Amino acid sequence: MKKTFAFLIFIIFTTTVYGYNITEVTENDTTEVVTLNKNGYANRFTNPRETVKDAEKALELALKLDYKSGIAESYRVRGIGEYYLNKPDSAYNSYAKAIEMFKKLNDERGVAKVNNNIGNLYQMVDYDKALDYFKKAEVVAEKYADKRLIASLQLNIGNVYNRKRSFTNALASYNRSYALFIQLKDSVNQIQCLENLGDIYYKLRDYKKAEQLLLDANKRAKAMDMNASIAAINMTLTDIYIAQSRFADAEKYIEEGIAYSESINNDKNNKNIYEYKHSIYELARKRKNYEKALAALEEIYQLDSTNHKAAIANRLSLLQNEQEQEMQKKETELNADKSRIKFWSVTLVAALLLVVVGLLITNVRRKAVTNLKLQVLNEEVSRQKDNLDRINHHLEEIIDERTKDLQAKNKKLSDYSSYLSHQIRGPIATLKGLINLENEGLVDEHECIDLMGKCISEIDEKIIEMSDMLQDPTQNQA
Repeated sequence: MKKTFAFLIFIIFTTTVYGYNITEVTENDTTEVVTLNKNGYANRFTNPRETVKDAEKALELALKLDYKSGIAESYRVRGIGEYYLNKPDSAYNSYAKAIEMFKKLNDERGVAKVNNNIGNLYQMVDYDKALDYFKKAEVVAEKYADKRLIASLQLNIGNVYNRKRSFTNALASYNRSYALFIQLKDSVNQIQCLENLGDIYYKLRDYKKAEQLLLDANKRAKAMDMNASIAAINMTLTDIYIAQSRFADAEKYIEEGIAYSESINNDKNNKNIYEYKHSIYELARKRKNYEKALAALEEIYQLDSTNHKAAIANRLSLLQNEQEQEMQKKETELNADKSRIKFWSVTLVAALLLVVVGLLITNVRRKAVTNLKLQVLNEEVSRQKDNLDRINHHLEEIIDERTKDLQAKNKKLSDYSSYLSHQIRGPIATLKGLINLENEGLVDEHECIDLMGKCISEIDEKIIEMSDMLQDPTQNQA
């Protein structure tokens, strides 16, 4: 018995230790998932390829651990990396998976973040749709007072207004975003705001302010190795210097911008390089170097053809993905409706069963109460029957007793009658004889009256004696 008890304690102890180790490992692994996603997100401007790699590592680990919030965020970060690598169709697929997982977790803020990212995809192809996604995300961000998400949304909304050439609205959004990022001490997004504000002032032909903002943004971006931002900032600076005929400065920032663009995505047909080809053409045309301008136009033509096809393909991919997501959403809603119908059907059947069971229980209880009442009534009837039997038996005894008494009294009456008739008959006979003798004149009248008086007195005594005997039966017995 002692050995068995000791063995059980050992098993419990080892299980507890093992459980603790598993928990510790799981916590470490989930922390690693979070760290990988944070690193990937931080690299989106400097090295989006690393963003995708980190996100895929995080996703693989999160799937093994069934760490659902980690899975959702990994898909989102991977989509962001693919977006900066100019792969909108892949990015959309990643965002669709992220939003599906966040919805399963009922994570409104997670869904809002993905809607912000999807809005970015539509910035170049459908301004209104992009704004719809941003506004939808903004409702959730305001609900939770999420300053970081609000700032990011304002930055992206400003980009849409910029492309729609609604510069006043764009400036308002950028300034609000910049103020929030300063509060949050977010240096990376402050650079994005400076870049966008510089672009707005360039379009408003305030070249001095635009250059000042962009040079500040360029300096900060280089300090943080934000290659994608540097490429975009240099593009606007190039346009400013070409507009001001500052050709040497323009050429410098074109070469630097192309270098940074190729470091992001080593693809001669990527969007930034295509834009720089336009800048090269404009610079050559302004310098009246028509041979170089013509060569740049030929390259632009080739890129236009390729980019046009790519743009159409990307647009079709986006629409196809959106349609698939819509179909999946409808299918999910249909399954949810079926589940709801099934749930309510089961609930209704269960409710009906409960009602039936309740009725049966009520009927059984009523029947039990009725049976109890009947049993009480039967017992009462039995008691009353016993009482009647006792009363009847008692009555029979009384009747027997009364009958015997009457019989005795009748016998006495008969005896008294016989005695009376015997006792009275003598004096009456004497009286009748005296009457006859007097009628015949054989006896003296006075003597006859005396004798008759004696007879009457004797009769009277006998009657009194008989009455006394009737009233006192013991006298007769004596």
